[in-house]
Amino acid sequence: MRFLCLIYTSVDVDGRLTPSEMNHLIGEHFVYDEGLRQDGTLIVSDALELRNKSIVIRPDGDAFSVTDGPFVETKEYLAGFYLIEAPDLDSAADIARGIPSARYGAIEIRPVRILTLQGDLAEAY
Repeated sequence: MRFLCLIYTSVDVDGRLTPSEMNHLIGEHFVYDEGLRQDGTLIVSDALELRNKSIVIRPDGDAFSVTDGPFVETKEYLAGFYLIEAPDLDSAADIARGIPSARYGAIEIRPVRILTLQGDLAEAY
């Protein structure tokens, strides 16, 4: 079963780590990622660009409004992700606890839902 581990951090963390500490954290991710790759657990992981380079779109009548993002009514923001393979949610949680950034913010673990079309609806496409 696939799980998406979403790494959340806050503005407070950005200013708290020195460049040396941030570099060390990134190095820890590289090591952790390689271990997960070798045992077949990791499908893909990536960091996201800094929050000042993103936008949020929302429906606004027949159009969309665009605001600076990535804030969606929270002080935390999505900083990266791991897409992993694990037998169940408990195993995925064990893997997520090892993600180096888990020490600095929340990790949301979401099972990946496989969408399929069935019956008449599938035939329409």
